[in-house]
Amino acid sequence: MKIRLHQFLSKSGRFKSKSDVKSAIWEGRITVNGRVVKDIAYEFNPRKRVVTFGEETLELPSEESYFLLNKPAGVICSRLNKQESYLGKKSVFEIFEDRVNTSTYQSLVTVGRLDEFTTGFLLVTTDGKIVHKITNPEGGIGKTYRVEVKSEIDERQAKSIREGVRISVSDGEQSENYTSKKAKLTIEGKSSVILTIEEGRKREVKRIFEAVGNEVLSLHRTSIGGMELSDYALDEGEFCEVSLGELSSKVFGE
Repeated sequence: MKIRLHQFLSKSGRFKSKSDVKSAIWEGRITVNGRVVKDIAYEFNPRKRVVTFGEETLELPSEESYFLLNKPAGVICSRLNKQESYLGKKSVFEIFEDRVNTSTYQSLVTVGRLDEFTTGFLLVTTDGKIVHKITNPEGGIGKTYRVEVKSEIDERQAKSIREGVRISVSDGEQSENYTSKKAKLTIEGKSSVILTIEEGRKREVKRIFEAVGNEVLSLHRTSIGGMELSDYALDEGEFCEVSLGELSSKVFGE
């Protein structure tokens, strides 16, 4: 199996950030089978080639790790850049720091992203294949949310969301227009619904409700596929390790 050089280095656990990875490559400090490689997108089979950083031989972790986190509000699903650190932002990865080994910690990625103030079910892993398999819209993996909205949900809004709504997004320079995929929606109360969608575009749930003239006040993800957060008795901010077998059976139904 081939992997890009920058991905290999990030997963090796040797570097603190992506910028450190890029600097090491561009400065000519990385060799593959004794040859300096300065192309971050260089592809190779790590089982057949030896990668060194100075005098140090680098390797991938022997096993992938999978964690289920009950994401608290107020943390973002990426590693902090300088501006975010300056603003006092917090990252979900800080929850794992000093609680997993260094190699695993440096290789962790989130399976999709939840907005800063969205809470609930979040998978965090070192396995890029699982990330793609779950987040690929063509995979048909449902993500379920409990949604609290500002105005009472009526059947007209519910019907539109179930059938797919037209969404228009513009940031002043670029615009995007699309129709959301069909969704499952159950009305829990006057302003509370359970929503299952199969796509994960940026701010997807909020945009769906905006399209029908409503506003999301709070958003909590309860499950992915058949894997329910409530089955794991995790308080906000807590995580537990799960197995690939659990993901295969509960998320993918394999």
